[in-house]
Amino acid sequence: MHLTQLTKIFLLFITSFYMISFVFAEEWYGPTLGPLAQKSKFIIYIASDYQNGGVTAVYRGLEDASKKLGWKLGIMNGNGSKEQIQKDLQDAVKQQPDAIVLGGFQPTDFSENIKQAKAAHITLVGWHAAERPGTHPDLFVNVATDSNEVATVAARYVINESKGKVGVVIFNDNRFDVANAKTKAMKEEIQKCKRCSVLSIENIPIANAAFEVSLVVPKLIKKFGKQWTHTLAINDIYFDNMNTPLNEAKRKDIKNISAGDGSNSAISRIKSGLSQQVATVAEPLRTQGWQIADELNRAFAREKPSGFVTKPILVTTSFLKNLNNKSIESNIGYEKAYLKIWKINEK
Repeated sequence: MHLTQLTKIFLLFITSFYMISFVFAEEWYGPTLGPLAQKSKFIIYIASDYQNGGVTAVYRGLEDASKKLGWKLGIMNGNGSKEQIQKDLQDAVKQQPDAIVLGGFQPTDFSENIKQAKAAHITLVGWHAAERPGTHPDLFVNVATDSNEVATVAARYVINESKGKVGVVIFNDNRFDVANAKTKAMKEEIQKCKRCSVLSIENIPIANAAFEVSLVVPKLIKKFGKQWTHTLAINDIYFDNMNTPLNEAKRKDIKNISAGDGSNSAISRIKSGLSQQVATVAEPLRTQGWQIADELNRAFAREKPSGFVTKPILVTTSFLKNLNNKSIESNIGYEKAYLKIWKINEK
């Protein structure tokens, strides 16, 4: 066989492989069976903080799904305050909903409120409400991607897209188990790289990020100088206001990568190619909003959780350009899949 023929066969194989991979990427990888739509339900979604883009995006997905199911949906804002979230939980239980969704906070911090909700036979579902996705002693299910996978993807991006010595600062919010799990996984992954080091882990509450990041950046630059080459964070919000202090210090060389959650503002600045945030490991937030509705529907029908865990999406400038202005979730097919499970026919 001539070399040119071998080359053609090889190219045909590679082309076919990528075409098949692309088709698989578009296919729904979640559940296909489940109970019919359970009617006339009242759900209350308690957001840990409206400032958290992931929390609000998940709510929008749940809102869309609730409309299709004919459910009443209410929302409360915890404002990043433990006291406010506790009050919201108390008020929510008094309203006697069919379910309460814990949007971005963990039930272990509110044990008495959780006991009250359970005593009232209120179904509890969480989003980022525990270290791992799946079943939980206090919840019917916790909806999230695998935090270790998200963190590993973010850390490996730093390693793979860099040359020479790498010095990493990590932003964490140690109030949350899922954030601590991400931070631990990122640190461990960076430490596997011989030319890489973790310079510092900075604990900044998400609710204070807009204010505290601008204060800590000059201190970190003074302490580490050119050693600081990359920043990893457990949430995009840390980079919402970080460009300004970096520019003021003439440190446009520092690259920022987030291990979650793919907020609209983060995606916009990454798409522009002008921000120092070059990537985010996004969660399919709208999909997760619909998944919450599906898990609730299973609970109402007295069935088990679906066991579904969504996959993270590495979002970069080149990835977004290839989407041609479509949503990063446009190929997942979650809406069609869930409507089919619930036997809801769209006209």
